[in-house]
Amino acid sequence: MQMLYRMMIVFMAGVFAVQADELADAPRWYVSPGVGMMFFEGNQPVDEGLNMVLRLGYDLSDHWSVEGGVSWAPNITSNGRDGRDDRDGGACCPGGGTGLWGGGDDGVSGQSIRGAFVDGLYHFNRYNRLDPYLTAGFGYYRANDNVFCEGSEYSVSGPRVGAGLMYHLNDRWSLRADTRAFMALDQTCEFIYTADAGVAYRFGGGGKGAADSVAVAEGLPKDSDGDGLTDEEEAKLGTDPFNKDTDGDGLTDGDEVKVYKTNPLNPDTDFDGLKDGEEVFTHKTNPLDRDTDKGGVADGHEVIEDHTNPLDPTDDLMLFEVYIQFDYDTTVIKSEYFKDIDQVVRVLLRNPQAKAVIEGHADRRTRSSEKYNQDLSERRAQAVQSYMVGKGVVVDKLSAVGYGYSRPKVQPDLVNGNPENRRVEIYIRGAGTNADKVKYVNP
Repeated sequence: MQMLYRMMIVFMAGVFAVQADELADAPRWYVSPGVGMMFFEGNQPVDEGLNMVLRLGYDLSDHWSVEGGVSWAPNITSNGRDGRDDRDGGACCPGGGTGLWGGGDDGVSGQSIRGAFVDGLYHFNRYNRLDPYLTAGFGYYRANDNVFCEGSEYSVSGPRVGAGLMYHLNDRWSLRADTRAFMALDQTCEFIYTADAGVAYRFGGGGKGAADSVAVAEGLPKDSDGDGLTDEEEAKLGTDPFNKDTDGDGLTDGDEVKVYKTNPLNPDTDFDGLKDGEEVFTHKTNPLDRDTDKGGVADGHEVIEDHTNPLDPTDDLMLFEVYIQFDYDTTVIKSEYFKDIDQVVRVLLRNPQAKAVIEGHADRRTRSSEKYNQDLSERRAQAVQSYMVGKGVVVDKLSAVGYGYSRPKVQPDLVNGNPENRRVEIYIRGAGTNADKVKYVNP
């Protein structure tokens, strides 16, 4: 027990030292009391009972936190499975005195189980109101008597995993609910589960942390979420002053507005299929340019569908965009579009090894039905496929897919519609890049 406490203290001290510089930016430490239940699986000779927890936590980053804590289950009672019944103090001590469970003729007050633990938390949306997270860590339990592992152990230790949810009322106070599953290192022991609910209090939160204290002292505007935009600026932009990443794209609202010039209300500013944060941090592409390498194919399509390099124009697939306007609720291709599709047919007939994917896309309006447009985009892609087969292309070289209005090319106009989003895109692999299209266009 003492060893675990030492480990917790050393670990938390190390975290504090490494992250000390960040404490000046925002409140990181919090304390969280809670109350719930402790449950025992299978071979433990005890019933569930009240369990109280106290956690001390520290936010390492936007996604990671670490917590150390203690727990106390003050009144865990015997289930009688191994003959140790709370109600029968004489079961252990024939004289009717105090039994193994600390009872006596009048029964027992219960078994006290104390615990200590260290958990790491991964937050999916740390700065949103609803903040779900997963946890993994290590714990230790100790009882007055041998109650663990079929009643053969009075203390156990091992890994624990779980999940939880916080609801942030403001910068200072949060509600939380947690579940954990503990597995003892002793292979004869079965799982111990806990579930609890409580609150979290952040030291220096509530808009009066370090940054806000400086702001108040200097008469500066307030920035509640610390994203680099004042609450007044966020009100004008329409962003959430209590959420540093309103659109959830991985960039703070302040960085979007002041550094990258992206839209803090649109996670994919250039409509290329990649979130702005992914472009900046993962793929190093330009979140303001749909086709960073100018190879002809959108960055997102290269990454998600083609598995090519969005920074290298020489590996882009050959792309034909056909803006076919169908009559309402039909899939009949008008003759005025035959010329555009015939160019694609020409490429495939001259390159027997080439294959093509035909993608149908729809435009979104206020009353648009997602399912209807999904089905319509699929049928229109299939109509183009059928036309190409009729022109001599082997059907095995073609595949058709519809995306409805899930992949717009430009910002949808929900009132008037946007024809650029109503399109068919045909991607050809094995016939060269977009630079080679000139060989097949209007020969």
